Amino acid sequence: MANHSAKAEIVDTGSLIRRWIVYILGIYVLTLGISLAIRAGIGVSPQSSLTRTMTLIYTPLSQGAYSFIFDLIMLFLAYLVLPRKFKMISFLGLVPAAVLGIFLDLNLFLTEFVKPDEYYARVALLVFADAALAFGLFLMIRANLILMPTDLFVNTVFERTGWKWGNVKTGFDCALLITSVLVGLSFLGDVHFIREGTIINAILVGQYIKLYFFLFKKLDGRKRAAAPAA
Repeated sequence: MANHSAKAEIVDTGSLIRRWIVYILGIYVLTLGISLAIRAGIGVSPQSSLTRTMTLIYTPLSQGAYSFIFDLIMLFLAYLVLPRKFKMISFLGLVPAAVLGIFLDLNLFLTEFVKPDEYYARVALLVFADAALAFGLFLMIRANLILMPTDLFVNTVFERTGWKWGNVKTGFDCALLITSVLVGLSFLGDVHFIREGTIINAILVGQYIKLYFFLFKKLDGRKRAAAPAA
């Protein structure tokens, strides 16, 4: 995701109520992007591919439920990696994780009718979905509230190892992809939801977030410049 210096320039330190509204809105937009990426049908992100694959293995549980279970596992792993720095407040991350699971199931239901046939339409939908997903992440970064358990785990590994954050995140995503492939082959005899769209997602989401950071700083700079005149 964004580096710490860039993040510091865009975070909101104002009203807590406003930040929570932005944070929840960000979660909703994020899950809308995930849902549309799934409907595009040409590959999704590593985490989504794993939880989506699980819905094919044990159908009674929804993807939102699997997403929450995944976050529970990540919270436990974060504790195992660095138990001395684990704080009880980290459990609060399960609240937005639950909200994300609910929104994800809701958006999967609302987008059920989206079934593009032509390949170019699928690609266009994925490009739009990644823009929405990245904007949701941007809003959550700007709100600067609770870390999701998955992000907490990545940050904890970063603190424990001292490796570059980007390398830790890349390694984490690769591990999820490998897990998704192994689970799919073991239980379904095939790999699901990992295609060219997975690569597109990996490239576009980061670029979109950089774009949103740039546009925000540009607009914020104009606001500050206009303030004395006003």
